[in-house]
Amino acid sequence: MSSDETPNVPTPRNSREAVREKAQQVHAQQSRARIMRRIIIGAVAIVAVGAIGTAVTMAVTSTISKPTMSPKGMTSDGIVVQNVIESATEPVPSDPSAEPTEQATPEPSASLAAVDVHIYVDYLSPGSGEFERANARQLAGWINEGVATVTYHPVSMLTASSNGTKYSLRSAAAAACVATHSSAQFYAFNHELLIDQPEVDSNGSTDVELADLAVAVGADNPKAVRNCIEDADYVSWAKEATSRALAGPLAGSDDLVLTSAPMVVVNGEAYVGSLKDPAEFSQFMITVAADSDATPTPSPSTTEEPVETPAAEETPAE
Repeated sequence: MSSDETPNVPTPRNSREAVREKAQQVHAQQSRARIMRRIIIGAVAIVAVGAIGTAVTMAVTSTISKPTMSPKGMTSDGIVVQNVIESATEPVPSDPSAEPTEQATPEPSASLAAVDVHIYVDYLSPGSGEFERANARQLAGWINEGVATVTYHPVSMLTASSNGTKYSLRSAAAAACVATHSSAQFYAFNHELLIDQPEVDSNGSTDVELADLAVAVGADNPKAVRNCIEDADYVSWAKEATSRALAGPLAGSDDLVLTSAPMVVVNGEAYVGSLKDPAEFSQFMITVAADSDATPTPSPSTTEEPVETPAAEETPAE
């Protein structure tokens, strides 16, 4: 057992504030660019109404016939997190006014074999945010130590819970855009979406704001990521991935189906404990790993006894 004087919640507050400020700066720059574009488009529209009408018709036709695009670098509709930058896992209180509390968490590193963890998250689900805030720090440690393979699966179960903006669906699609065009920044983007969620039944972030956040966390290819998010490239994929998870079986399991978000599957077993208790989840990880490694082996007496048994003498002759 080890104790930590700080709560087990990821990302320091000053880092989060820096990300927010960066996103705001990106948003301001994009807003100015959009204003200029609107002025130019408006001027062109005055002299080319007919041409624009034709272009709109073609765009609508193209959208209707647009096939479902599939994200790259995904396994079973999930993104494997290869490593986590240390600065992204420093804890801060989920409530900024709360005092840090001491938490004792089992040290699983010595007990865990390679454990396969699949986390199904809806970016509007409060439970998904609670689990991330409580467990991201220790999950990051296990990832970096190579004792656990952690795969995040964005799903959209709460699409109808954002005043018609479909935030759950759009944010899942945005995560797929980051995974495809800037996979190294997926964890940071996923993490920010989970620890700073909009309220259920609120509008949530716009596509522009989601793209701004992706740029703020350091997307390698910001233009491609922004175009992907704002063009809704993977919205259809997000719908279909959610349907596949609801039908099952979930990745790494024989018969599990998605019933809620978050849903955490460890070596094929669903975690049903507290989403807010990292010690309970850590103990579950250790138990599942131990059960997976437990293979019956004959005892020395079992292997030696057949030498002395008279069974061979009692076998009828052919």
